[in-house]
Amino acid sequence: MEKPTGPAPEVTDSPVVATDVPINASGHRQELDRNFNLLSICGLAITSGNTWIALGGSVTVAIYNGGSPGVIYEFIAASVFYWFIAASIAELASAMPSSGGVYHWASITAGRYGRICGWFAGWWNFLAWVLGVAATAQIVSAQTVSMYAIFHPTFETQRWHVFVGYILCTWICCFIVLFGNRALPMLESLGGLLIIAGVLITIIVCAIMPHANGTPYATNAFVWRDWENGTGYTSNGFVFLLGMLNGAFAVGTPDVVSHLAEEIPRPSINIPKAILAQFTTGFFTALFYLIAIFYGIYDLDGVLNSTYLFPLAEIYRQAAGSAGGSLGLLILAFVPTFIACIGCFITASRTFWTLARDNATPFSGFFSRIDPNHKNPFRSIVFCSVVITVLGAIYVGSSTAFSAFVGSFVVLSTLSYLMAILPHLLSKRSNVTPGWFWMRGAIGYAVNAVACLYIMAFIVIFCFPFALPVEAATMNYTCLITGALSMFVAAFWMWREKDYVGPQQVHLEDQLLAKDAI
Repeated sequence: MEKPTGPAPEVTDSPVVATDVPINASGHRQELDRNFNLLSICGLAITSGNTWIALGGSVTVAIYNGGSPGVIYEFIAASVFYWFIAASIAELASAMPSSGGVYHWASITAGRYGRICGWFAGWWNFLAWVLGVAATAQIVSAQTVSMYAIFHPTFETQRWHVFVGYILCTWICCFIVLFGNRALPMLESLGGLLIIAGVLITIIVCAIMPHANGTPYATNAFVWRDWENGTGYTSNGFVFLLGMLNGAFAVGTPDVVSHLAEEIPRPSINIPKAILAQFTTGFFTALFYLIAIFYGIYDLDGVLNSTYLFPLAEIYRQAAGSAGGSLGLLILAFVPTFIACIGCFITASRTFWTLARDNATPFSGFFSRIDPNHKNPFRSIVFCSVVITVLGAIYVGSSTAFSAFVGSFVVLSTLSYLMAILPHLLSKRSNVTPGWFWMRGAIGYAVNAVACLYIMAFIVIFCFPFALPVEAATMNYTCLITGALSMFVAAFWMWREKDYVGPQQVHLEDQLLAKDAI
């Protein structure tokens, strides 16, 4: 651990905390129990990251951006850039282990502009995580409907089928987070185990069963060399860059565990370790998984034209050779995805709660309270569930509109990261007292710079239409959704600016810090 070298900001009194009460690194009194440990927080990171399942679930869309080689190489490229973002996030999480995450960090790194930068970072991050929960709940529902459809060939999926599953998933997860607070660490540990066991079993089945069934494997050229541009764009280079969105959606959650900094002992040390576990496990499991399923495909047209809502159903049917085998592999994806939805629910609710306790939300006094019986932000959890339910209702009316919202997750989340990392870089990394994990010298500048350049470039690229010619049903509405939500955030800022204080930095060696706060 590098000793702090820069000037250490003094503790600033929070409007809700007296300085004679033990506080955490956010400057607020410690209200949540530190139920998680390193194993369970790593489980939550790996499960909520859900990399191989998220990537597999979008493979029929991703494959138009270069075919199988495009999916693999675009995933590798996106992962490399996200390693830079993850390292930057881990550094800030170690220096300021607050449940506010990027919201808190942007408020500090931006110096005198910290209030407005933190405001936008916090709201963009919260909106991204609510959309992330909605996307995960929709995936769980699509998996459920597809598992039924496997054994009922004449079944025609309707949007209301998915909506029913979506609502059940949303509120079951809500009740688990509300009333099972002490069981959550064990549940997330189980999720991490199931993610790893599930991908290993899936890889083995996809590698062995085609040979056992006498069905052909895909050729090496199909997996590694045959570039297929099905987007309508003439530039294969641009198609590659655009295709990196699919990889970004799969790996783009480096801050997920940072929002539990006030629920784990020694977060300055354990949060960076969990981020490392998430990205290491996510990258290698997803890469080997992609290779295995692509070799198991013998009829690509059958996959692309499948009537199953969840594309892996047909891929697994081809690889395993039977509907029963496909069902078994789908269950291996379904259970950890459901647990991932719980983890995303935890993150979204904690993010909204941290905004509320700094008077950055409507009815902040109501939503900022921790329930004394359940030891969690009960009201914030319910609020998130209501918002996610409303998003589900949009799906019933228009799947295109729903996809437009959840498809904005990557842009909104990376915008929130940029608001924390870019000021950190521009201020010469001087506004932050180093934590346990700190990138020294030129390495820190280089990593932060690459992360910022990637975000700024790809925010623009990810707003381009997915394919040409453009139609209303296939248009990329990310820029519209992001712009509209940002206008809401800006309008709310103008209304609440006078009453908003924002997070304050606390010296990591301050005597007021509660036990295990860092």
